[in-house]
Amino acid sequence: MVMKHSLPLAPQFYVTAPQPCPYLNNRIERKLFTGLNEINGEALNNTLSSQGFRRSQNVLYRPACVGCSACISARIRVNSFRLSKSQKRILNKNSNLIRGYHSALATDEQYDLFNKYLNKRHSDGGMSEMTIFEYSSMLEETPINTKIVEYHSKTKNGRHKLNCVSLTDVLDDGLSMVYSFFNPELTKLSLGKFMILDHINIAQEMNLKYLYLGYWVPGSKKMDYKSKFSALELYIEGEWKFASDISKIDANEFKGSEYSILEQVSQLPLPPKY
Repeated sequence: MVMKHSLPLAPQFYVTAPQPCPYLNNRIERKLFTGLNEINGEALNNTLSSQGFRRSQNVLYRPACVGCSACISARIRVNSFRLSKSQKRILNKNSNLIRGYHSALATDEQYDLFNKYLNKRHSDGGMSEMTIFEYSSMLEETPINTKIVEYHSKTKNGRHKLNCVSLTDVLDDGLSMVYSFFNPELTKLSLGKFMILDHINIAQEMNLKYLYLGYWVPGSKKMDYKSKFSALELYIEGEWKFASDISKIDANEFKGSEYSILEQVSQLPLPPKY
């Protein structure tokens, strides 16, 4: 007898083991996640990204912490976005940068900049000892439409120098900045904020509605920069809401879902093909 095995049509969801929260003290982190495959990955990524999930390689995840829901998915409605005076200055300071699009393939130049960034900004993080093979997996293990957006400056001898990079997914309704890094020595250029501003321009050029920024956590200094962008929407209690007065949002107000993991999964709308 020949036995045939095939992947299940419906996505399978799992929960990570509890671990210390990297953003808020005395909190425990737990994630709900599912895998992406080559067949239905694009549709699943589009649908779950609009419900607060994020992609990491071939996995989609969303926080599912007990007693806390302060990690809030954030996106910018690009056609409603308005530049502040400081953001205009950031664009002017980086007007010499040359934007380039590439397939999701790792290079030695990227990896060198990535290491430089981590050593300076996140030396105590879980990615600080990532090898070039692990870095390549982070970029290249994607079953969906992913681009590498690079920004170069010209040196005095005419060569191009890599200043910053974003790993960016193209969704059906927007762009998602999966991971970005930059030259940490160029602090005056505010390169991280510049990449967000330029991705707003890219989304507008592509007639897409949103720029997905990942999670914003009220009270976390690491995440505070995201609150400085206008037209910000937050995914709260199952719907996207304009953040009209983000300064008044308190992490202690978010006590976690009233539903069990099983109930949360059963309530997730999935693409029609599932």
